[in-house]
Formats: sequence, C-alpha cells, structure tokens
Amino acid sequence: MLFWSLGLVMPEILREESSSSSSTTAGTITGAGTGDFKLNLFGKYEVGKLLGCGAFAKVYHARDVRTRQSVAIKTVSKTKILKGGFMEHVKREISIMRRLRHPHIVRLHEVLATKTKIYYVMEFAKGGELFAKVSKGRFSEDLSRRYFQQLISAVDYCHSRGVYHRDLKLENLLLDENWDLKVTDFGLSAVTDQIRPDGFLHTLCGTPAYVAPEILEKKGYDGAKVDIWSCGIILFVLNAGYLPFTDANLMAMYRKIYKGEFRCPKWTSHGLKLLLTRLLDTNPETRISIEQIRNDPWFRKGYKEVKSHFGDEFELKNSSDINRDGKFLNAFHIISLSSGVNLSGLLKSLGGKETVDVERFVSASSPERITQRIEEVAKAEGMRVTGKNGAGVRVEGQNGKFVLATEINRLTEKVVIVEVKRKEIGAEPDGEIWKLKFKPQLSEFFL
Repeated sequence: MLFWSLGLVMPEILREESSSSSSTTAGTITGAGTGDFKLNLFGKYEVGKLLGCGAFAKVYHARDVRTRQSVAIKTVSKTKILKGGFMEHVKREISIMRRLRHPHIVRLHEVLATKTKIYYVMEFAKGGELFAKVSKGRFSEDLSRRYFQQLISAVDYCHSRGVYHRDLKLENLLLDENWDLKVTDFGLSAVTDQIRPDGFLHTLCGTPAYVAPEILEKKGYDGAKVDIWSCGIILFVLNAGYLPFTDANLMAMYRKIYKGEFRCPKWTSHGLKLLLTRLLDTNPETRISIEQIRNDPWFRKGYKEVKSHFGDEFELKNSSDINRDGKFLNAFHIISLSSGVNLSGLLKSLGGKETVDVERFVSASSPERITQRIEEVAKAEGMRVTGKNGAGVRVEGQNGKFVLATEINRLTEKVVIVEVKRKEIGAEPDGEIWKLKFKPQLSEFFL
C-alpha cells in the first residue's frame, strides 16, 4: 500500500551523486532505492529507498542534508495529474496540509517543485501503515481504544478548521517511531468553501468499504458525518481484524452498507458495541457527533487530551523572498508556469490575439548575465528594449511583428528558471528570430 498518495519540477532536479564528482542540483529521482548510491534533491535532501507507489505518486525515504533528520518525499507527476484531471486535488492538498499542525497528523515541511513534478517534503512515519499491523491480527480493545482516541483527536482538529478528510481508512493512518498514529493523504479532502448553498458536499469520493450510506444516495452529505462513519469502520477493524461490510459483489456490499448490516465479534465489550452502533448509524442526522464521542464512557477511559499547535501556520519557503538576483519560486509559481494549467501568468500581457509561444529553461547563471546577453542580441539585431527590471526584459522588433519577454525567477540559491514568451504576427521572417538569433546565444546558459 502507498504510504502517502498523490502530491511540479524543471529538467528534473535530481541526479545521482558519485564519489568522483561533486553534487548537483539537476537530475532525476528515477531509480531511487535500486542501489547503494544517493540521490540529491535541490542540494537539500538525500533520497533513499522507495517506500511505496501509486497511480500518481511515489514516496521515498530521504534525509535532510543539514539536520540529518529523516523525511518522506512524495513525488507527483504533473503529466499524470493533468491527464487525470487531479490538479485541483493537488493544489487543495497542499493548501490543506500547510494549515494543519497536530501531533496526530503528518506534517508537511515544505513543497519543492520543478516543471514536471511536485515534491512534498513530509514528516517521516517510521512505523509504517497501521493497516500492515492490523492485517497481522486484531488489536486488543485497549490498543484499539488508544488509536481511536488519537484518530478522533486529529479528526476533531481538522473539522474545527473547516477540513473534512473524506478518505479516512487504515491505509491512510501511519505510525511514528513511538507507535503513535498519524493521519495522512488529504488529496480528497474538502473545505468549508466547497459546501453548496444547501449546506452539503456533493462530490462522490472515498474508498468503497469505508463509504458512508448517505454518499450512496447522491443527495449531498455532511463532511463531518462522513468522516465519523469512516472512523467507525476503522474502529471496527482494529477490534475485529476484518471489515464490517464485505461482499465479493460491490453492489451487494453497498446494499449492506446502506442497510447498516453488520455484526460485532463475540469478544467485543458491551460499551464498544454501543459506540460502534452509534458510529455506524446509517442516518447521518442521528449518528454520533465528535462531541458525543468525546463524552462516551468507553472512549473516555484513559483518554489524555492532546495539545494541537494552533497559530503555527506553515508558509511555503521563499514564497515572497525577493532579492537582487530575482524572485524565488515556490510550488505554486511552478504550477502557474506549467503548460495546461489555467492560472494567470507571471508576465504582463503581450497584447493582441496572436499566438504566444512559451519556452523555459533552467540556468545556473545570474539573472543579470542572462538579461545582459538578451539585450546584446537585441541590439545587434536592431531591436528595442522596451522594458527591463531585476527579473526580466522585454524586446520588440522594429516592425512590431516580433515581441519577446522574459522573466527570470530563482528556484534555489544556485539555479534560476527562465521563461521566454514571444509573439509572432504573420508569416514574416521574424518567426525564426528566436530560434536562429537569440536561442543559440543563450544556449551556454542552459543546464
């Protein structure tokens, strides 16, 4: 099972390091974990073995170069998420995870990006999936209670911040080095601003065995109540060692869920049976609430209140840093720069309705050197520099039928991304100016 699912990058920013060469900031993560070599990500993380993979993402164990702290890095393919229509899920997951600070929620440290990938740098849960543990055998009632208490603490925290997970399941619950629970994978999460005027969410999502009956009705649902139902399924599995609603036929299983047909194993205590009955109530109106769960006698046994970290808002690094070498990019900027994404560009409009071609490259040269070279070529070709600042330059041909604009943004201390936009009008020879005049003079700056 995948540890962390889903989660953009320039000519891939990872490359294998060898003992005979110095480390680099460009390359690819492909092949991590297939040998003893180390991979370096942005000069900040050493990437190790592959922990898991799914349809859209791969997760690697990595180590912070500076602190030597273990982290998990989830790498997501931009091409796949665009083709699958999951870009909004990725942006929402990043937005949600950066807001959450709780001992039982996997922490997002930072987001790094290139043109083709997104890298989530997250807290490393050394204990792996809770699913792997319970699949070896059911837990004792006391241990089931401990993990359920930690789960409810995390879910209550999310709900208090207007976040509804909507895909709670054992595979999305991890364990840290102290065997404490960590909720992860917020790719299907909803926030309060997604609630329609009728007061309900309407997107169908979740995993079949954990899906709440009201979702099957397709009439809208309360995100909090859906999460509580999933918590009930999880508690049942921890205690029983198997799912409450199962059938080889999916529709038959859905009928069981809709009717609420389940039976607790004989070793289940009376108090736990009562709580499970209220958690797996098919009527969301009468289903137990978080507050009522907290007051339940079975739940309260040995419960210790967990202190969450309100106010410790996470900000993407370098999201607003600007210095003389140009702007630093964060993941959202890279997403904006990527083709196929409907986000506003970083450059001013070139005007007109003509086709605007966009090209990007990565360089280890300074913005000043790159801008200076563009100006030199423009002057040699009899063009005018009509705009210039610390992060780019704008050039126009004498006849106005060729316009070129660049913007240079710093990705790391040593690497910049250069975006070149050009507009061509008509079938004039100007169409070859970039290809024949500018690009050859700039090629020495390309990585």
